[in-house]
Amino acid sequence: MGVLRNSRNFSGHPHIGRVSSSNRLQLNAQNTEFIWCAPSRRRHYIPNGDVQVGHDSVRPVPSARDLGVYVDGTMTMRTHINHVLSSSYSALRQIRSIMPSLPSHALNTLVTALVHSRLDYCNVVFAGLPACDIQRLQSVLNTAVRLVAGSSRRDHVTSLLRDRHWLPVKQRVEYKLCVMVHRCLYGDAPAYLADLITTSAASTGRAGLRSAASGAVAVPRTTSSFGDRSFAVAGPRAFNKLPPPLRQVHSAVTFKRQLKTFLFNNAFNGHC
Repeated sequence: MGVLRNSRNFSGHPHIGRVSSSNRLQLNAQNTEFIWCAPSRRRHYIPNGDVQVGHDSVRPVPSARDLGVYVDGTMTMRTHINHVLSSSYSALRQIRSIMPSLPSHALNTLVTALVHSRLDYCNVVFAGLPACDIQRLQSVLNTAVRLVAGSSRRDHVTSLLRDRHWLPVKQRVEYKLCVMVHRCLYGDAPAYLADLITTSAASTGRAGLRSAASGAVAVPRTTSSFGDRSFAVAGPRAFNKLPPPLRQVHSAVTFKRQLKTFLFNNAFNGHC
């Protein structure tokens, strides 16, 4: 699969040159990036050379940035993870340099604004990644909580995270997925997301199953690791792990509060 990204937000269409011309738009080839997305075992099928877009040639790149997320050709998200780590550690170093002048509440505010925000931004792209990649992101959170607590690198972080009610990275990803599914189910999500989520009760032949009565969501079948990591699959799988009473909570505020409590208890009571 190929994806074309341009400074004017054109996206991969085989006839993009004609489409842009018919709409009186001009494609800027110098600011256009093309990326091939394929799993490692299929990389040898990707053609070599530039891609012709209208009268211009666009050279494929190994990774491209779109809306602040760096997407790489094999979808490992490691380029994006590297940027998150770099920017987060840079922010922590700057915060550490001014710590003597900061009251505790200001320190917490800065860490939340400059570190948590980077870890949580579009973090659903981390769904389904190997544990080693999630652990790299968790190391940032561990450093941040030690900074806030004034502890040393030798101190264990579990109690520090628990005392401050900070969810680990894995649970932060699950939290975002479940909230997005809840929004899809109760009319707060845009149509392009809501159309991906179907309750088990609404699925053909599932109305009489116990999963339908429990508020479970249908999980589409996939044949690839890319498909397993898509929101249409990862979201329902995370949502279906929740207890039935929690899945059936309608209020968004109540759902978020109970969801965080559930994930927090799982994270720090050894259930994950």
